[in-house]
Amino acid sequence: MKLKSLLFLSFWMLLLAVSCNKDDITFDAPSQELRFSRDTVFCDTVYHQVRSETYAVKVFNNEDKDVMIPRISLEKGAASLYRINVDGKPGHDFQNVPLRKKDSLYIFVEIAPQASGPEAIAEDRILFTTGAGQQHVTLFSVVQDAEFFIKTPSNPNIIASDATWSSNKAKIIYGDLTLDPGVHLNIQPGTKVYFHKNSGMKVSTGATLNINGTKDEQVILRGDRNDTYYDTIPRNWNSIRMEKNSNLIMNHARLFGGTRGLEMTETNATISNSFIHTFQEYGIYSVRSNINANNLVMNNCGESCIGIFKGGMYDFVHSTIVNYSELLHQFNRNGIFAANEYQNENGQTEQGSLHFNIRNSIVYSDRDNALSLEQTPGQLLNFSIQNCLLKYSGTSAAGFDFDTNSNVTGSIKNQEPKFINYFAAQMNLRVKSDSPARGKGDLTVANSVPTDIVGADRTSNPTLGAYQ
Repeated sequence: MKLKSLLFLSFWMLLLAVSCNKDDITFDAPSQELRFSRDTVFCDTVYHQVRSETYAVKVFNNEDKDVMIPRISLEKGAASLYRINVDGKPGHDFQNVPLRKKDSLYIFVEIAPQASGPEAIAEDRILFTTGAGQQHVTLFSVVQDAEFFIKTPSNPNIIASDATWSSNKAKIIYGDLTLDPGVHLNIQPGTKVYFHKNSGMKVSTGATLNINGTKDEQVILRGDRNDTYYDTIPRNWNSIRMEKNSNLIMNHARLFGGTRGLEMTETNATISNSFIHTFQEYGIYSVRSNINANNLVMNNCGESCIGIFKGGMYDFVHSTIVNYSELLHQFNRNGIFAANEYQNENGQTEQGSLHFNIRNSIVYSDRDNALSLEQTPGQLLNFSIQNCLLKYSGTSAAGFDFDTNSNVTGSIKNQEPKFINYFAAQMNLRVKSDSPARGKGDLTVANSVPTDIVGADRTSNPTLGAYQ
């Protein structure tokens, strides 16, 4: 009994000692400057009334003592467009924030702005007031006004009459946006179209999508997460789905970051001066369509940059169609795959004639074959490869003999194009001055597309691909 009493007394004395030690902790005013994980937080482009993702700043106490930070606050106070969370507490002004020696705390930052014009700058500072002086972390974001297209049970999200989208507001699409049959949608220079996760666009039978950018004001179509991390990863949105007898005119556009880019079924398409890159499956997925493309640049697609099924008619001129990817290395990653067959949604096999021409272009990848043509017995495969640089390893995989087939003329096999940078983060698919693609284009073909994708003249010594 006595032993139990002693143990009980010892327990409470130990607990009291611990409690006293805890209560005796003193926090001094900082005598040195705090250290931050970053001095500027770029909250990337955000849209009217749409909350950004959350960014983090880490604050370090490098001193060998516990400190009390007298004040952490937003410079613009309650009027700020930003909101911060300091060590788990939301607000805009915090007093006497403790920070243990050699320890750190997190400040989380987000913005949900009001936009008063096409594009504005939102800026503020997190101020740290200490005995060592005032320090700050800058908060910065571009804010765009936006127009929303949101599919709900009560709103099917349909454009039922001809419409024009201008660049005065970003267009943000939630769910599928549908163009009714026969409707024309014109997208003007500089317009930015953003698709939310699992969203896309459907262009119905007889409808026309006219994407009309310029060299200096491209039309951008991408996912709605604008942090630079999302510039280099796919599956941020679904696709633009073109139905039978729909029409696409696309000039000076940049389309990237989804599952499939242009998903076309018996579509008529003219594509010029455009970039299509970073898709989980295909940049262009075409079923028996009619596509004419020039000055087209493609890269970084899982299955193939261009997938052609059930034949159709295709003409690619001065295009750079390559497939390099650090992220999608486990996929097939063809440049162009073309076949007479197609398996429809019911699992039935459909077939059609294929007419395929590619001229003054580069088709390359880090796989053995960048171009594969699969001919189905009994189906027509009519192709011409003129003055191109191809990655090619053999007939069995690619479907034709590069060295002996009379449909291949003036072309180069398996010579490294020497791109400036072919990975998505800093993609620049111009070729270097010593590239074997320099001066190898057919002049008659070049004169049919006399300027390259950035407007440079190519009517003498034409370089293969989209860049002179």
